[in-house]
Amino acid sequence: MTQNRISMTFEADRLERIDGSLTALEADLDLLIALTIAERQELVKMGSKSRAFCTSALAVAQQHAGLMPRDFDFDAFRHDHLALEALRPRAARLAHLMQRAADTELALGSDLMAASLEVYGVIKVAGRDKGVDEARRELASRFSRRSAASAPGGGNG
Repeated sequence: MTQNRISMTFEADRLERIDGSLTALEADLDLLIALTIAERQELVKMGSKSRAFCTSALAVAQQHAGLMPRDFDFDAFRHDHLALEALRPRAARLAHLMQRAADTELALGSDLMAASLEVYGVIKVAGRDKGVDEARRELASRFSRRSAASAPGGGNG
């Protein structure tokens, strides 16, 4: 095999621990929501520079509660602020872990594709008249081109 960027094995007990941890995370993070694309587009975004602004606005609202309109929900404002402060470092850790998982998945897939292409190349060239024609045809089907009209979804696979 000409490429082997990563080599790993998942033992059954490790997979059980991972699955248990994920189940526990899903249960503990049941408060998280999912937004539609339209909802994401409509929301006012809080960037990194806005963080200090929001913290200052909370302090000002606290100090000058009498100036705020009656329908201003100060408790909700404070609760959202505290919840975001609690969620943010954990979300960063999850994002970092997800990026590593995605990178590992990409590297493993690349290793598999490189090895598979190597096998196909050997079978295609050295396997002639060696009784591997059916295997060669099966592997070659990955590269068969269909017209866009006949392909499901209009792609080439």
